[in-house]
This record gives sequence, C-alpha cells and structure tokens, in this order.
Amino acid sequence: MIAIRRVGGRREFRRFIDYAYERNAGDLHWIPPLRIGEHERLTPRKNPFFEHAEVELLLAWRGDRVCGRIAAIDDALHRQAHGDNAAMFGFFEADDADASLALFEAVDAWARARGRARVRGPINPSLNESAGLLIDGFDTDSMLLMPHNPPEYAAYIEAAGYRKVKDLFAWLSEIDRPLPPVIVKLAARMGQKHGIVVRPFDLGEFSREVERLRVIYAAAWEKNWGFVPPTVAEFKRLATELKPIFDTRCAVCAEVDGQPVACAVAIPDINQALKGTSGRLLSLAIPRLLLRKRYIDQIRLLLLGVDARYRALGIYPLLLAALHKQLAGGPYKRAELSWVLEDNRDINQTAELAGARLYKKYRIFEKSL
Repeated sequence: MIAIRRVGGRREFRRFIDYAYERNAGDLHWIPPLRIGEHERLTPRKNPFFEHAEVELLLAWRGDRVCGRIAAIDDALHRQAHGDNAAMFGFFEADDADASLALFEAVDAWARARGRARVRGPINPSLNESAGLLIDGFDTDSMLLMPHNPPEYAAYIEAAGYRKVKDLFAWLSEIDRPLPPVIVKLAARMGQKHGIVVRPFDLGEFSREVERLRVIYAAAWEKNWGFVPPTVAEFKRLATELKPIFDTRCAVCAEVDGQPVACAVAIPDINQALKGTSGRLLSLAIPRLLLRKRYIDQIRLLLLGVDARYRALGIYPLLLAALHKQLAGGPYKRAELSWVLEDNRDINQTAELAGARLYKKYRIFEKSL
C-alpha cells in the first residue's frame, strides 16, 4: 500500500530534497544540483516565488520508505496573467508507476479542492526557473538548471491522464566553428540599417544591468505561452545566485539610442564541475569544485530576448553574431540554447541557420479536471 502525506517538519523536508538524489544516483547523466540551492528554492522565506504562490510538498510512502515525491503549486500571478485557472505540479520523482499514480491523484485532488480547472507540469516551481520533462536526448549530461529524468517518467505521467500541451527545445552549437555567412550578413545589415549598438555586460554595474535585463526579459516574453514576468525580488534572487559563476564574455546587450532593447545572456555550465559531488559542499568537495571550474568548456544560453517593439527588425542574428565574436578564442567549445518553445519560429529558425542542432526535447503535460 502507498500512502501520500504532506511534508511536515525539517526531517521530512530533507527527505523530500534527498529523494531526488537517491532516485537518480545510478544515472550517469543526471547531475546533482547543490543541495543548499534546492533547500533555498523550496523554503518560503528564501524564495520570493512563495509571496504569490501556495506550494504543497507531498511524499509517497511504502511502509517506512519514501518511494516518490511531488509538489502541488497554485500560483496566483499565473492565474492573473493567463486566466486559465490552472494549478501546476513540479519536482516529480517516483520509484514506479504505482507510486506515480498515487502522487498525481493527490495533486489532482488538491487542485480540485481549490477550484482549479486543470493541472500542468512539470514546472519547478515556475517557467522562470526549471520546466519540462526530458523526452528525447537521454545520452548526454544535463546543463545547469535544466532537468534530467528517467525515460519511463513520461509513461507514468500519461498513465495518470496527462497529455502533451507544449514541447520545449534545446539546441547545441559548436562555438569554435565559424558562423554561417548568412548569419554574419544579416547581423551586419541589421546593425548598419537600424543603428543598433551591441555591447558587453558591465559587471561593475551589476545591479543596474540586472534590472535592465529584467525589463528586456519581461517585454520580450510578454506574450509567450505560459510566461509570468518574474517579480523584481525573484529576478534579483536568480541573478544573485548566478553571479559567482558569471563570465562577462557570455553576455551582450543591444541598444537603440542608448536604450536596451535586446539581450543574449549565457552562463558557464557549472554542472561540469558538480558531476560526482552528490550536491554536497563538504570540506573535500569545495576544493574539488574550484579545481574543476577550469575544465568548464560549455555554456548555456538561457536568455535570448528582444523587446516586441523591435522584434520585426530581425535582431536575433545580430545578438548571436556579437556573442559568438566575444566567445571566440576563449575556453568555451559548446553552447546550449535552452529552452525554446517548439512554436517559437524566430529563435528556432535562427538557431538552425546558425548551425546549431536540436539535441534535446522536453515536454510539459496538462490534465483537465
């Protein structure tokens, strides 16, 4: 028999966190995130997401052993932005189909009790952090803040009555390979014709630059499926968390008449250093982590956005060309562009033109209640 119980107290909260590490310990391509980061992400006083959302953490028990976990999420800002009366699920892990079904039945009941019309996920805990279930591309390591899961999870979710609502793409590009001439020509044309100036990120003005990026991000993604603009506090938290690994070579900002209108921001893939650490920063792990940082040779392009007022100008090639130029000759060999909505033609076509290859797919599921 499987019992589903809400997490209560510090001990069960730790078990909720630790279960993901236990469940995926045998997967060579699952990179353990820092446990301290996972604790903070699910601690209301440390994550401003909880200021506008209710989150119920649930554990599946088989006797005295944990056999699954899930979070039920009710985000008021999402409902206000989209009017779809949807709840979410996230942080899903399960030993088997039975534990999975029991978890989803509990989430569905939780959402119904709040009058929600549908449940969507996995979203951990919002689209601004981590989202989607890996459905294609299991043979490579996950990059920073991107999910990785056992292949059977898709069947588990579908068995609970959920169906695809949207796929997310991840593209991989070789940085040491020249950009195709068509991208170079398009970039030069856009810069000259519209007076667009592209500059690097100024780490000396970190707070101001972060706010500029937030404004661009909110404007660029405003009409995107499922998008909820992060609050100032949420964006600041993510930026502060990533600042220690930030490399100014990995970001560019496009301006028109001195006003930022587009950006491309990547971060070094610290997952390459975290591999094999079990997510714990113990005394022996810290020097190993610092030593491994010099072996990081790939980046994740996590923010590529153009203000909607300037999107028709075709700035994406200009951003990619400028970023490629900054990265040339540096330590990075590969760049992942992730994630991209499957129907975002502007970015998907630009990525393909630039020589990137589609190498991973993630899926978000939905169930009508």
